[in-house]
Amino acid sequence: MKVLIVEDEVIPANYLKRLLELEGYEVLESIEQGSEAIKIAKQELPDIILMDIMLEDNISGCDAALRISKQNPKILIVFLTAYSDKEMIDFAVASKAFGYLLKPYREKEILATLALAKAHLQDQLEGKKSITTSVTEITLSGGYMYNIKIQKLLHKNKEVHLGPQAIKLIALLCQKPHHVFQTDMILTTLWDIPKSPQALRSLVYRIRESTISTLILNSSKNGYQIGLDTESNFH
Repeated sequence: MKVLIVEDEVIPANYLKRLLELEGYEVLESIEQGSEAIKIAKQELPDIILMDIMLEDNISGCDAALRISKQNPKILIVFLTAYSDKEMIDFAVASKAFGYLLKPYREKEILATLALAKAHLQDQLEGKKSITTSVTEITLSGGYMYNIKIQKLLHKNKEVHLGPQAIKLIALLCQKPHHVFQTDMILTTLWDIPKSPQALRSLVYRIRESTISTLILNSSKNGYQIGLDTESNFH
């Protein structure tokens, strides 16, 4: 797993670098600026970024994280900070952070967070492979069918025209049919510019109005999943 460290304090940065390398992680670089993090993330494609929130730069860690997430939502970001107040936690949530580590660092917490990140990335990879390599169609609620190969929603063998954003949402949810996708993740994937949860709710409403109410399910307070047929089968 490739890791990028963004930390403007030399001693903590060196500690993280040594610890990760001893555990077998590939540390791409250890840098001090958010602007440089954005550039390197685009060029080197790290799997995870350990990002200091408070950087001595014109771009904060949160701003850098948001920009990186927009250009590549697959990169996991773990925030590093000496503060644990509500404002800082809200910053982390808004920036779609995967994790949050407090200074002074604790080795077990760092390694546990990285282990979770590694497992998360592996699950994503295996889930994507299992759908894209062995499945052509997914049977959905109400007799609807999503054809992965042609990327179209069908009903009684006829294409259902919903618009590109609606089909993009259905395609995303069909990547892992039994998985609950969180609102923040969906927003980042569907739109290149920041959108509020209301934009997603409106899109889901329009899809339900044009199809059936159970095609997309609210599976938690902040999550959605595709509605499958009760005897759903993948082809």
